[in-house]
Amino acid sequence: MNGVELLKKLEGRLGALRGRLIADAEMDKIIWFRAGGVAQALFQPADEEDLAAFMRAVPEDIPVLPVGVGSNLLVREGGIPGFVVRLSARGFGEVSQVGDARIRSGAAVPDKRVAALAHEAGIGGFHFYHGIPGAIGGALRMNAGANGVETRERVVEVRAIDRKGDLHVLSNAGMGYAYRHSAAPADLVFTFAEFEGPPADRDEIRAAMDAVQLHRETVQPIKEKTGGSTFKNPPGTSAWKEIDKAGGRGLMIGGAQMSPMHCNFMINTGNATGYDLEFLGETVRGRVLENSGVRLEWEIKRLGLFKPGREVDPFLGQLL
Repeated sequence: MNGVELLKKLEGRLGALRGRLIADAEMDKIIWFRAGGVAQALFQPADEEDLAAFMRAVPEDIPVLPVGVGSNLLVREGGIPGFVVRLSARGFGEVSQVGDARIRSGAAVPDKRVAALAHEAGIGGFHFYHGIPGAIGGALRMNAGANGVETRERVVEVRAIDRKGDLHVLSNAGMGYAYRHSAAPADLVFTFAEFEGPPADRDEIRAAMDAVQLHRETVQPIKEKTGGSTFKNPPGTSAWKEIDKAGGRGLMIGGAQMSPMHCNFMINTGNATGYDLEFLGETVRGRVLENSGVRLEWEIKRLGLFKPGREVDPFLGQLL
């Protein structure tokens, strides 16, 4: 069934919600790659209570998938079944200082805003967020990091709503952090988080933020349609080095290309499809595996279903 039919089927359950419901939501309008299929339906809750009501209202056999600003997502052409939940700035976009050294942030707050508030408050250790083009919800889920600092070093506790609509408060240890990973249950939708950092001189914080920005502008294709780092760094080496050695720099498939500037960044040169992007990524993984024996792991999150006849074979980049 399409999105209109899904909402029609559930209208008796969803009528009391205060958020925004959209049938057949075009995900290429959301994700930074500007490519991919549609979500059967999208829900933007008004606030945490509205999100909990939505989770309780939707039958558990219908998938519910949270997404953020779409900076590290790849949506397959077959689209996303069920609901996508996207937190909006209206209900989850506040960030404030709590006490001398803590910051409370909604999950929809851009990482850069948290870095800016930390600078204003003289709280150190958040400069790395100035260079991460995502929102706090995604940073919490993937333990986002840059410039030698990771989210797990700053998190105190996280609020989240589960698939049954129940509220959870997780400690730093409860998030189960590892490199670019959280072991927190996949059905949790993070809503708010509290962070902490050491006191620091504002001029030193500003200098660190400027250094982060200069690095991004110098070595990353930040003006392109990209999803950020495509693959995680393998132990003992860097993803871009392995891609470069395997001849992946500048490699193109359809409208997708491994950036000539930074070959661990995949870009949409203008008309790439979700298939082009994933095909390219798997082709690069295959070449690296053959060249050096290194198995690159995706850092970009790939969502949804393959379009029939447009499936991609892992590592080989060939049709199944």
